[in-house]
Amino acid sequence: MNEYGEGAPAYLTFRVTAQPGPIAAFAEEEAWRARERYPQIMGMGLPVFHYTRELDHGGWEILGCGGHAPQDARDLLASYFLRMANACASDDRTKTGALAAAERLDWVALNELRVLGRRYRVVRAEQFIRMGPDGPEPPRPSDPDPARSRPGEANDIPSRTQGFVLDPYTGTGLSDGLLRFDLSQFVRARWAAPDEMYIDARAARRSHPGAVLLPAEFAIAEKSDDGRWLPHSASSSSPQGARDALASHFRVYAPVMDGLSAAEREEYARAADRLDEKRGTGVAVAGRRFRVTRVEQLVRIGPDGPEPPRPSDHDPYPPPAAQVQQLKAEGRWRDEDTEPEPMTAEQRELWRLLEKERDRRRSVRREREERQRRERERGVGRDLGAGLDAALGAEAHRDLGTGFDRDFGTGFDRDLEVDLDRDPDTGLGRDPDTAFGTD
Repeated sequence: MNEYGEGAPAYLTFRVTAQPGPIAAFAEEEAWRARERYPQIMGMGLPVFHYTRELDHGGWEILGCGGHAPQDARDLLASYFLRMANACASDDRTKTGALAAAERLDWVALNELRVLGRRYRVVRAEQFIRMGPDGPEPPRPSDPDPARSRPGEANDIPSRTQGFVLDPYTGTGLSDGLLRFDLSQFVRARWAAPDEMYIDARAARRSHPGAVLLPAEFAIAEKSDDGRWLPHSASSSSPQGARDALASHFRVYAPVMDGLSAAEREEYARAADRLDEKRGTGVAVAGRRFRVTRVEQLVRIGPDGPEPPRPSDHDPYPPPAAQVQQLKAEGRWRDEDTEPEPMTAEQRELWRLLEKERDRRRSVRREREERQRRERERGVGRDLGAGLDAALGAEAHRDLGTGFDRDFGTGFDRDLEVDLDRDPDTGLGRDPDTAFGTD
C-alpha cells in the first residue's frame, strides 16, 4: 500500500482503457511500432504555452494556443476577454468583469486569474520527438491530415489542441499510457541546460508529477552537414501545416534570408511545387534535406491542475501597456502619427514575395473550387440518370446471380488513402545524432 492508501489522486493516475473503433486499434498498433522503430525520446527545444480555463465538472479546457513565451499566451488571453466583453449585449456584470480582466493583463504578467468565479491559467507544454536510426519519426498514417488535399490552406483547419480538455483521469491506450509515464520522468541532462532551468525541471517533476498528452503536432527538421537533425520550424497542428510552412519558406523567406540567386530561387520554387504536389514526408533541395516530423506534447499535472510557466522560462517582454510605459520613459516610443521608417531593400523584397505567394494561393484556390464545381455538376447529372433508371424499373446494375448491387465505386475519400511510399527526393541518412536534446 502506498502513502495514499488504497487509491491515488487523479493527477497521479495513468488510466489505460480499451479505445473503441478500428481507427483507434490501428493507431495503437502504429504507436507500438513507433516504440520499436524510433526508440529514443528527445526534447525538441523551447516549451509552448496555452491559455486555459477550469471546467465545473473537472479538468481544464485549452481555449487557444499561444507561442514560445508565456507573454504570448497572456496577450491572447486578454484578447479572449475583450471578445467576451464585445459579445455581451446586455449582461453588464459579465462585460465589466471581462474588460477588467483584459486591462489587468495589459499591465501585469499574470499566469492565473479568477474572472466571474472561474479560474483561467497560462499552461506550459513540453514538446518531444522520437528518434531512430534513420532520423526523427515522420507522421503516422493514422494521424489526421484534413488539409492534405488543399496545400496552402492548412491554417483554415481548426487546431486539434484548441478545445482539448486536460484531465489526467481520461483513459488512453496502452502505448499512450506508457508514453505519458516515460515523458513525466523526463528531465534534461544538467550539461544540456542552464542551472536555473535544470533546477526548475527537477522541481516540476516533484510539484507536478502527473501528465497529460496533447494531440500530436508536426514540425520540419533539417539534416545538418554533420549528420544531426535540427529543428527548422515551429510545430503545426497537421502534417500539411508543416508542409505549408516549408513551402512558404522556400518561396518567400529563403530567397531573402539566404540571399539566393535567380537560379537558386527557381530550384527552391520547384522543390515547393514538388512538396505541394506529392505531399510526402520529406524533400531535398540544393543539397539540403528536410523532413516532416511528428511532435509529442505533454502538460505536467499537479494537485492544483496543469503546470504554469516556470521562473526560468524564456519570457523577454513585459505586458503591452507596461512595455509602452517603459519605452516612453526611455524616450524610445514612437507615436502612431509619426512617419514610419522607410523599408529596407530586403523588407521590400520580402513584401513582394509575400504578395506573390498570396496571389498564387488565391489562384490555386479558385482553380480547385472551379474544378469541384464542375465535378458536382457532373455528379448531379449522374444522379438524375440513375433516378430515371430507377423510375423505369431498370435492374441493369443488379448481379443476376446474387441479387446484390454491383459496386461501381465506393464513397471513401481518396484523401484518406495512406501513402506509405517515401519521397524519392529525400535520400535521408542514417545517423541517430541530433541536436533536439537528450534526456
